Formats: sequence, C-alpha cells, structure tokens
Amino acid sequence: MSSARTVPATRRSSSFSGHSFRALVSGQARGVRPTLQRAGLRLLAVPYAWITRLRNRLYDGGWMRAERVAAPVVSVGNLTLGGTGKTPCVEYVAAFYEQRKRKVAVLSRGYGSVGGRNDEALLLAENLPHVPHLQGADRVALALQAVDELHRDVLVLDDGFQHRRLARDLDVVLIDVTDPWGQGHLFPRGLLRESPRGLRRAGVVVLTRCDQVSAMERGRIREEVARLAPHAAVAEAVHRPEALINADRLSSDLGRLADRPVAAFCAIGNPAAFRQTLTDLGAEVKAFRSYPDHHPYPPDDLEDLRAWARQQATDCVVVTTQKDLVKLRQSHLAGRELWALRIRLHLEAGKDALDQRLEEAVSGGWWGGGGGGPPAPPPGPRAPPAPPPPATPNPPTTHHSLQFKDETLRPHRLEDL
Repeated sequence: MSSARTVPATRRSSSFSGHSFRALVSGQARGVRPTLQRAGLRLLAVPYAWITRLRNRLYDGGWMRAERVAAPVVSVGNLTLGGTGKTPCVEYVAAFYEQRKRKVAVLSRGYGSVGGRNDEALLLAENLPHVPHLQGADRVALALQAVDELHRDVLVLDDGFQHRRLARDLDVVLIDVTDPWGQGHLFPRGLLRESPRGLRRAGVVVLTRCDQVSAMERGRIREEVARLAPHAAVAEAVHRPEALINADRLSSDLGRLADRPVAAFCAIGNPAAFRQTLTDLGAEVKAFRSYPDHHPYPPDDLEDLRAWARQQATDCVVVTTQKDLVKLRQSHLAGRELWALRIRLHLEAGKDALDQRLEEAVSGGWWGGGGGGPPAPPPGPRAPPAPPPPATPNPPTTHHSLQFKDETLRPHRLEDL
C-alpha cells in the first residue's frame, strides 16, 4: 500500500500549496467551502483577464514596443502555470544551437532563487556546462549583458511567452496534453496565464506528455491548436527517462527500479506525472512526497526527509528528480540510496518542423512576430556585437528573492510579464 503526502513549503506561510490549489480549481475539492472559494476566485479572475487582455492589445497594436537586441531570441514558454516539462525543452533548444557551434545563453526570471541560482539554472548548468544562464527580473538587461559582455549570438528565453518586453524571433509554446487549457479558466480561477487566443503568437507548439493520453485526445488537441495558431508548426513530445544518476555523478540502469520498493519525492510543477513515470518503469512506489515547485529544502526539511527515509524498508530505493537532486547534493538518505531520474525531451512527431523553425529563427527566414501578434516580416539588419573586452568574466547572475510559497502559482506582476 503506497502513501502520498503533500508537504507545505514553510510552516510560516498560509498560502496555497500547489497540490491544494490544483485540487480546488479542478473541482476535486468538494463541499461548501471549496465551492465558495471557487466563486471568489472566479471574481478575482475578472480583473486579471482585463489586465492581460489590455496588455496584449497594447503590444499587438504597437502602443507598447518590444525591445530588440543584437542577437536572435528564441522563447520557450507556456499558456499555463507550471508543470508542462519546460526545462527539458529549454535544454533541447540550447543544445540544438550549441551543437551547431552557436554561442548560446539562457535567460530566465529565476523563480525560487534565494541567494543563489534556482533549481532550473543548477540543472541546466549540470547538463549544459558551457551555456551561461543569466537570471533576473529585467530580461532585456540580461539580454544586453549576454550580447555585449559575454558575446553570445543566440539567446534562449526561459518561460518567456508572456514576457513581451523582450522581442523574440520565435515563440516555442508547450502544452501539457493532460491539462492543455489549465482547467478552462484564467488564473486564479484556473491555471491559464492568458487566453488561449494568445497562442496565435506561437511559431511552434509542442504537445508534451503525449504518452499519457489517447491518440484520439491528442487529435482533438491538435485540431484546437490548429484553430488557435494556424501558422504554428506542431510537434509531439514525451519526457523519457534515460538513466538514474546520483550526486556522486554515478549512473545506473533504469532496471534498478524494477520490482523494487521505492520511496519518491519531488518539488516540481506536476508531481503526479513524476509518480506515473516511476510506475511505468515497474517501480513499486511505497511512499511519495511532493513539495511546492522550486522548493529550496532548508535544513529542517532535509532532516525530515531523512527521518521519512528511515521509516522505509532497508532495501528501499529513494528516488527524486534531477531538478531536486541538484539542490540536495546527497547520495544517500538515512542509509538508503538516493537516485534521480535523468529525463530528456523526446520528439515523437514534428521534430523536423521544430528544428527547421529553430534554424530559420537565427537565419532570418521565419520570424515569430517580434514579441507580439502574428508572424511579421524581419526587421532591419542587427547591429554588430560590441568588441570583446580584455578579459571575459565569469557569467554574472542576477538574483531575486521571492516570498510566494509555490512559485508556479505566483501571479506575474504586470511589469514582469
């Protein structure tokens, strides 16, 4: 008999955890109180809808202008809050350009970073050690820094679909087919960051976790995507586990989990998908814990995890995600082996179309709208990058401390979108 537990981010906070919020907006939470809460959230979603609609119209009409830098920008983002499997896609795009001898940098907001790089930056640094990752609230300033100081010639904007202030040459938008439209409501009543009509700005739409729904359901989602974004290429992807890795940089075959008792934990946007992956690998998940996305694991939580692991059978394997392991840096918990699943994005369909759009984005052959609206003609020639300085410094990183309990559920401020 397996057990599951959702762990709050801090004992001081009273805000929703990711799990309880999703249970509320999906209708899984029943009763008078959840019904009243959903009614309240529906009212709160009205001003959010007005703000996002107004802001998009200002960009689409040219009243607000996106700022272009002297390098092509490819954005990877989503319509919904968290859990689409975006980090492996960012890694795929950055590796695509790095393999073609381009000098790539990743730019991100840095959600969940407290006095250092967040988990996504640590993960990308481990998997792509030669790609600098700059984090901070002002993505335009980061882009200028990447071009002028680090001499990068391709910029990958992580979680950038709603960040329209920085012009981009291609928008890659991920849609999780297990919940493609964020419960059908805008935040905070649902998980949508903006209306699905915004998908018309996308140059590529990648359907993720396609192995978790039927072909008929994928077909219905593709039809809706074609209606919303007729100019976009569409790809289908799965997040495929490749190996087990640990903090000592050792790797092991996935067969290590087959028919073994497993205790698993994670702090990601979609913990249910991680648990399902373990089950698909033949693991007997005896205990499961989930934390809010980007959870930092302070010392008291780490000690609590050790006590939890100590309660498991001696032959139990403790498994987490690579995104969690880079924060823990532990190879054992209470004498039990601690392994992480190494996940890669595998494109089941549409790979050639995606790769072609990525190529065209940096060659000027196909433009994703310069930060807003349908595809537009390419702008004039870019200015040449600044000459190199006498010495190349280590890539500086801007950090921003956040207080929201589950960063995937934190509403974007208007000026940060």
